[in-house]
Amino acid sequence: MEAMTENSKASGLRHPPKMFPSSENNNSFIQPPPHLQPREFPSHVDAPDISPMAKILCEILVRAPPGNIEGVLGSTGIPSSPALVEEVLQFSYNYPGSAVKFFRWAGHSHKHSTYSWNLMVDLLGKNQLFEQMWDAIRSMKQEGALSLTTFTSIFGNYCSAGRFNEAIMTFDVMNKYGVEQDVLAVNSLLSAICREDNQTSKALEFYDKIKTKINPDGDTFTLLFEGWEKEGNVTKAKTTFGEMVVHVGWSPLNVSAYDAFLTTLVRGSQAEEAIKFLRVMKRKNCLPGLKFLSNALDILIKNNDSSNALQLWDIMVGRGLMPNLTMYNAMIGLLCKQNEINHAFCLLDDMVFHGVFPDSLSYNMIFHCLVKNKKVPEAAKFFSEMIKNEFPPTHSNCAAAIAMFFDGDDPETGTEIWNYMIENRFSHLDASANALLLGLQSLGRLSEVRRFLEDMLDKRIGISESTMGKLKDSFYRVGRSSRETYDRISRRWKAS
Repeated sequence: MEAMTENSKASGLRHPPKMFPSSENNNSFIQPPPHLQPREFPSHVDAPDISPMAKILCEILVRAPPGNIEGVLGSTGIPSSPALVEEVLQFSYNYPGSAVKFFRWAGHSHKHSTYSWNLMVDLLGKNQLFEQMWDAIRSMKQEGALSLTTFTSIFGNYCSAGRFNEAIMTFDVMNKYGVEQDVLAVNSLLSAICREDNQTSKALEFYDKIKTKINPDGDTFTLLFEGWEKEGNVTKAKTTFGEMVVHVGWSPLNVSAYDAFLTTLVRGSQAEEAIKFLRVMKRKNCLPGLKFLSNALDILIKNNDSSNALQLWDIMVGRGLMPNLTMYNAMIGLLCKQNEINHAFCLLDDMVFHGVFPDSLSYNMIFHCLVKNKKVPEAAKFFSEMIKNEFPPTHSNCAAAIAMFFDGDDPETGTEIWNYMIENRFSHLDASANALLLGLQSLGRLSEVRRFLEDMLDKRIGISESTMGKLKDSFYRVGRSSRETYDRISRRWKAS
């Protein structure tokens, strides 16, 4: 690693690339990809997940003069070890020059672990110090420490820097460094390319070049489909799907590929086309999974497309896929919004057979739909079922239902709902109270109006001025005694 370390003497990163924070900001750290998992080191505060010795060394890398780092490290008397080197490097991504010097200092006392080498390569690549990165790689080759993990890091860092051709050239020389150019390596490069915005065509070019030399697998196509999905390119997704069938055939193991492909179609306003493909997949016993169903439902619900949502649901669930409660509620909500209440009831009845139990939302969406469509007998029966199953209506549904039942010649159920609310100490009673009073008033049942109204005032329930005005008209039309009753209650109402 001598060439790397010599070059690094001048690499204090005095003019770092704009995509990286400057070393003057101790709160900002560059994060490498998940497979290496370095952690942030906030040097001015305690970090509970860093050891005391690693913290001391990290403070030195942040604060010591660049020309004196190795001397300061040696003066600490802290014995270096592979585990300690790994820990320090994980917190040093924002200080590449200092990290190189620390790496060289630690190498005098022990042999570096493969993980330490991989961290060093990734750290240099993240900072776009590619010449020093290759110096490290050549040293790793001599140490016999190179692996696909190393090259995965190189691919990712070149691609994140927009240097895709160099990432591909790196793949081309892998075998010269003793690392096999197999399908895992292909997929690692495809993943790095597709992770960047609008670069799936570049990934496809690489795939076309390599496919006759290295057989692709399901993951290869999953990566391409996910790229097309992100870009919304339906045409390319269809072409790639045909390519997949030719090269890897049909397999129930390729669920992720089917998920991404079909989601691309649905997201691209081709739900009918997605259902056609889905029927073919069903015959091949190669269905997508819950991820696709969830994504597709989200899209179709936003588009109020209950017809395609139901077809998709029937195909997927009919073949044994087990939706969760969220998916059931999403479908019930869509069907209720489209007033397809019979289908909503079917889903509610079907849930328990799939081990899913409805909740308050399930019941309230259906009850709201029944009330909205003035299904008086059905709503009365469903209210009883809700109470029996301990999923009562919401206060807003109660208010709407009370008004609907009085308008629909079923005042008994309207009154029953009110009594249930009082007995079960509902909050937010005002809207339901006003609906009850106006319902009774519309039927001329003023003695009940008086009784309920006085009880409501006792409970400090809010009665609107509009409601009181309508009640006044009814009481005043009856006669003097009724007027006096209203005036007495009105004084209480105003005082409250």
